[in-house]
Amino acid sequence: MLTKKAKYAFKALIALARNESNQPILISDIARNEQLPRKFLEAILLELKRGGYLGSKKGAGGGYYLLKPASEIQMTSVIRIIDGPIAMLPCISLNFYERCDECISEHYCGIRDVMKDVRDATLKILGETTIADMVKREDALGFTLKKLPVT
Repeated sequence: MLTKKAKYAFKALIALARNESNQPILISDIARNEQLPRKFLEAILLELKRGGYLGSKKGAGGGYYLLKPASEIQMTSVIRIIDGPIAMLPCISLNFYERCDECISEHYCGIRDVMKDVRDATLKILGETTIADMVKREDALGFTLKKLPVT
């Protein structure tokens, strides 16, 4: 299940991607327009900044902005930054592998075998979907642009 933290990260990234001028936007403006808790959003945006997806500017005209084009920000990378592993079991995680404590043999585990298929299908979809793709999907669904003030 997608955590609220990851969902809020996506909402903020989509809002920033809609800012065609890529001028910094205040956290308070993103929080208000996307109806997200400000303090929680601050922590999320800092993680995305540390992950190399956002830049920030302090002072007058400050706020957050995208460092990379929305078309280059994959859902998989955002989830990994915010939540860690995508796989449902640690023994099939590509980036966060851990052997299951109770496992007798990974090679003969039916649960692991099915969850590998789930992981592969999930990674295919999330790895091929970017923030720009989500903006396009919202537009196709009839999204009405909420103008964020640029400071």
